[in-house]
Amino acid sequence: MVVKKIVRVSLFATVLVATGAANAGAQSNPLRAGAQRTYDIVKGYITRAAEKMPVEHYSFKPTKDVRSFGQLVGHIADASFGFCSAVTGDKPPMGGFDGSIEKSTTTKADLQKALAAAFAYCDKVYASATDDTATVMVKGFWGELPKLSVLDFNTAHDFEHYGNIVTYMRLKDIVPPSSEPRK
Repeated sequence: MVVKKIVRVSLFATVLVATGAANAGAQSNPLRAGAQRTYDIVKGYITRAAEKMPVEHYSFKPTKDVRSFGQLVGHIADASFGFCSAVTGDKPPMGGFDGSIEKSTTTKADLQKALAAAFAYCDKVYASATDDTATVMVKGFWGELPKLSVLDFNTAHDFEHYGNIVTYMRLKDIVPPSSEPRK
């Protein structure tokens, strides 16, 4: 009985410390924390949609003039590498604005790997940003913008294409992640 109470108290204390650390980070960098929270939402939706869509629908195009579902996933990966590398000033480790993932990666498994790699890369960029570095200007096809604005552009771009993904999934009678009942 005493051991169970000690374990419960220890777990509760661990949760409090972890929550406190997260809140301290959000309090010291509220702009970055807010941007990352929104990014994390869309990242989760896109990741779950890529998992949920059956492999046979990765080549699905609602019309001949639009990307296939798989190409959308590849495009999101490419753009994520492009936007996040613009913030760091580094060359993208793969993909980027050249569209190479979208153009050359076709299997569900490979597209999911590329998407996961792009999101992992951006996770590090978001996590390393601070409110102090958020206003540093960077150049890109958009002209000059503060780093945080480029990260926000990345999130907006992800939400734009998640909207496409929702439509593709609905056309295949698949409930998109954002419409699933909350647990």
